[in-house]
Amino acid sequence: MRADARKNHDHLLAVAGAVITEEGIDASLRDIARRAGVGLATLLRHFPTREALLDALLRTSFDELTAKASELETSKTPDHALRSWLRDFVACAHNYRGVVALMAAAIEDTESALHASCVTMRASGTRLLARAQAEGMARTDIDGTDLYALAGSLAWLSDQPSLAARADHLFDVVTSALLTNADTSDAKADQQGTEEAD
Repeated sequence: MRADARKNHDHLLAVAGAVITEEGIDASLRDIARRAGVGLATLLRHFPTREALLDALLRTSFDELTAKASELETSKTPDHALRSWLRDFVACAHNYRGVVALMAAAIEDTESALHASCVTMRASGTRLLARAQAEGMARTDIDGTDLYALAGSLAWLSDQPSLAARADHLFDVVTSALLTNADTSDAKADQQGTEEAD
């Protein structure tokens, strides 16, 4: 891609990210193009479909989450690594209202532009879960698909205005049920560490 085309591509992506953060994944493509100072045809030349735009926007975040899982595997205990990855997953999905339903559909649809990124991200969480299970730190009656569904459910909670205030409490309840040695002080310390890192 030529330098000027890359600059235009990155500008459109930045504007789309801001609009979708504000309005959710159903934001108007025409509005995104207008706010980027281009015509709809220009936006569609770069991103022919809404899903292609979302894939480009989300793939970076999903890839960062996958990379973070690899880092956590070596830097944290298995239980803290899994809890930290779950919190990062929820934060990532919460950035774009409505993305949870899209992720759930994409993981089952091999034709989806988001399929590969979602599958890779789920695999990274599965590795963290398996590591915690092998160390006796996580219950063994769930698998990576269950974990992905739980993470999506926690992200969905954060998207609901009437439930958002309960999201952190429910995150702690779910992770305490998932991790066999979890306690409230560990969860609070992990959350505080995440907030300080931000």
